[in-house]
Amino acid sequence: MRIAYICCDPGIPVFGTKGASVHIQEVVRELRSAGHEVVLYALRSGEHVPADLADLELHLEAVADAAPAEREQAQVRAAQRIASQVIADGADLVYERYSLFSTALADVTAATGVPGVLEVNAPLIDEQRRHRSLVDVSGAKQVLRRQVGAARVTVCVSDPVADWVRRRIADVPDAEAVAGRIHTVPNGVSVRRIQPQPANPDRVVVTFVGTLKPWHGVVDLITAAALARQQWSLRIIGDGPEMETLRAQAERLGVEADFRGAVAPEEIPAHMAGSAIGVAPYPDLGGLEQQYFSPMKVLEYLAAGLAVVASDVGQIPQLLEEGPQLHGVLVAPSDPTALAAALDDLAASPQRRARMGRDGRLLAEERHSWARVVTRILELAGVAQGGGR
Repeated sequence: MRIAYICCDPGIPVFGTKGASVHIQEVVRELRSAGHEVVLYALRSGEHVPADLADLELHLEAVADAAPAEREQAQVRAAQRIASQVIADGADLVYERYSLFSTALADVTAATGVPGVLEVNAPLIDEQRRHRSLVDVSGAKQVLRRQVGAARVTVCVSDPVADWVRRRIADVPDAEAVAGRIHTVPNGVSVRRIQPQPANPDRVVVTFVGTLKPWHGVVDLITAAALARQQWSLRIIGDGPEMETLRAQAERLGVEADFRGAVAPEEIPAHMAGSAIGVAPYPDLGGLEQQYFSPMKVLEYLAAGLAVVASDVGQIPQLLEEGPQLHGVLVAPSDPTALAAALDDLAASPQRRARMGRDGRLLAEERHSWARVVTRILELAGVAQGGGR
């Protein structure tokens, strides 16, 4: 098939280092691996083009910085231009990452009759109102309803996100049938790109991978490092608006943290080398609706064969579960003391770490690979997985 992959979110550089960028690259990579021709349509490119995606056809529609209302309208127009381009280019399937003001999927499917897959990664309307600025709330709600109504399948990264979408489309015509096309498909991990590596034999390295923003809980992780009773060192891979605050906190508490800064996705495995434990210290954000994420970092730790310590929030327990067995240690969110105790216990238990790492790697391979995720999405859309156009 020829697949048009659309991302009209101006906050996501498709060749960037943030989690959303990695998500796009991995889905595109798996679609191509399955024999499909993929053309990418986006608003931002980014500077970290992986070698294996260097030949990917990319169409860009830039949106200039402007006041919020003007910027929202510019996104509407950019999405319309992308839809026109996709129609002109031709496609057998439209795959769009949901953004606030794009009806590209709905426009293309209405004009051509090809099936569409809408991927929803977050309750963007609520997020935008809470953390940034959203002027045309009514317009954003209409966009979501139209996109979900037009899609053959809407895939959401977690149950809370799927529930949010269902609530938002409850008043559309034929709402029951539309809701029946909404499914949860958690994020995946590249088990080819991320492989187990030997841990540092001289010290236990605890590693965090992710953007340094308040909702990732790195403040609690640094506090936990200061409370530690065992000898373990802290490595932080990623950048973000909290970088300087976190550096200052570590210095104030006497924590020797190894801050690696922003790292291209293909370089993550090299920076994880030597690690023994992967940590996801998400804070308490105030209920299930706020803990809607499906964290790729947890899956990357599993694929890397690391023992996992993570907050007991959102989709994390489901990612770590295999029947009655839990392949990780769950701790209460926003509790640095509990986090320090869990990390101390694992730091003092090399055999337990090794066993957790082996079992976690198998879990990643058998349940969470991007190949399985993409296969599941295409199955839900009712289109064949293999073969070219």
